[in-house]
Amino acid sequence: MKTQENSRFPVARSKARRPGRTVSLTLAPLLALVLGWHCTGNPLPANKKEYAGLWRGPGIKLRITPDGRIKYNKARGAGHTKINAPIKEWKGNDFVVGFGPMNTTFKVSRPPYQDNGLWKMVVDGITLTRTR
Repeated sequence: MKTQENSRFPVARSKARRPGRTVSLTLAPLLALVLGWHCTGNPLPANKKEYAGLWRGPGIKLRITPDGRIKYNKARGAGHTKINAPIKEWKGNDFVVGFGPMNTTFKVSRPPYQDNGLWKMVVDGITLTRTR
């Protein structure tokens, strides 16, 4: 056993290969492929086309694209929340966004509707108005 110069404790040194490192490098392309596949959203279904657009509410900006991605910004006091992710699935009017096991659900209590010529919807209890 060798001792490091700056240490009083013996350090075992092995010249054996580290199989974990080889496996990691082997799995890296597969992981990139899987993540790339999960990073793309599915186009909005025909019955959800009204969700597409830029929606604004008090301290909130939500962009839903026809290709199934969202960009969300919410200011809260001194902090803020940002999400830029694909829509993974629809649960009734609600939509789940995220990557792999990391996701969040946007609760839509009132889907897009027209009110005095403006498109609105209620997401997470907040009324949003479509501006584009």
